[in-house]
Amino acid sequence: MPQNSPRHFLFLQGPHGPFLHRLARMLRAAGSDVSRVGFNAGDRAFWFGAKGYIPFRGTHADWPDTFANIVSDRQITDIVLYGDTRPIHAQAIEKANEIGIRVHVFEEGYMRPYWVTYERGGTNGNSRLMDMSIADMQSALALSDLEVPTPPAHWGDMRQHVFYGALYHWFVMFRNGEYRKGQRHRELPLVAETALYTRRLLLTPLIALDRMISTFRIKHGGYPYHIALLQLEHDSSFQMHSPFTRMEEFVSVVIAGFAKGAASHHQLVFKAHPLENGRSPLRKIIRKLAKDHGVTGRVRYVRGGKLARLLDHARTAVTVNSTAAQQVLWRGIPLKVFGSAVYSKPEFVSEQPLADFFANPNRPDSRAYKDYRRFLLETSQVPGGFYASRGRRQLMRQVVDMMLADEDPYEALAAGKIPPRQPLRVVT
Repeated sequence: MPQNSPRHFLFLQGPHGPFLHRLARMLRAAGSDVSRVGFNAGDRAFWFGAKGYIPFRGTHADWPDTFANIVSDRQITDIVLYGDTRPIHAQAIEKANEIGIRVHVFEEGYMRPYWVTYERGGTNGNSRLMDMSIADMQSALALSDLEVPTPPAHWGDMRQHVFYGALYHWFVMFRNGEYRKGQRHRELPLVAETALYTRRLLLTPLIALDRMISTFRIKHGGYPYHIALLQLEHDSSFQMHSPFTRMEEFVSVVIAGFAKGAASHHQLVFKAHPLENGRSPLRKIIRKLAKDHGVTGRVRYVRGGKLARLLDHARTAVTVNSTAAQQVLWRGIPLKVFGSAVYSKPEFVSEQPLADFFANPNRPDSRAYKDYRRFLLETSQVPGGFYASRGRRQLMRQVVDMMLADEDPYEALAAGKIPPRQPLRVVT
């Protein structure tokens, strides 16, 4: 593609809320064309009447040919999407790679909160980071002098995230008539998922009280403990980049390893994801498996909340591939990972069998992790957020130039072309 050729960006699905609309406005101001494919009424609602909207009313079987026709008819040079594993996005990426057009992928920040992930080609298990060694990153960092910010302890725009998610799904439930042939990428029907989140919202005070009591008991119990980081069962990283299909499978493996390897006075804490909606009866599952493995009374469950409060005194942490593990590594806590993750490097993730890990864990190389973290913050981690207005403004100041650049963020750093980074501003 010639360096100065006109750019036409095709947006697919994005984060709930106005992020894609604002991004399109900025790209148009930079001289590019932008079109948007909408797959449901939620997509349409957040395009706010902007030009270039293309409703897709067909089935999944129709999508590959439709995508190819759109790319050809509109002379698309770039596609932009949020998450690369949902079927419509995976098919679009495959076709884009065949014909040689750029693929821009957004995702929640690997270093969340207060950062967004921007990569080309793929994220998480499909990221270029999967094939990079720490030595490669250290070599590239020779051209960098970034002062690394301290990681905040909580997610910055959770309220806005929940609000836009609820509004988006309201449109899908009640205004989706013309898109009735479409299929969700999640297993659970939307009505059932909405009912679960509504129930969780109504029970929020009781859940907060239960979490407060559980956390207090753990912090003041005086016993050594290990943390298992639970994820959302429908999360794409869990489904596509791990050996498990159900969270119960992970829980069973962890409890079995704990029962076999941990000292008898140690305890195990399962920490739920902040957005866990109760689709699986995790507390009941954990109690049953603890009883089956003879560790009743030594296994606890915490319903969401801030991880930092529990990490302060944790001995180890275990996860499938949660991004929350970055907080674990930042503190130098031994970490065991079961799935594919961008941070799963031999320098700081244990390769021990799980029972041995609980008995005598290998500590991570904290110097190597700090280099890794600095590399990410110089490349694919962009200050800002998708949901809060201040976060979006901060994100736009940098990410549009990154999208228009010839090099992806990793190539830019290696070539010494990375632009100066905006100082981190906390977004709430």
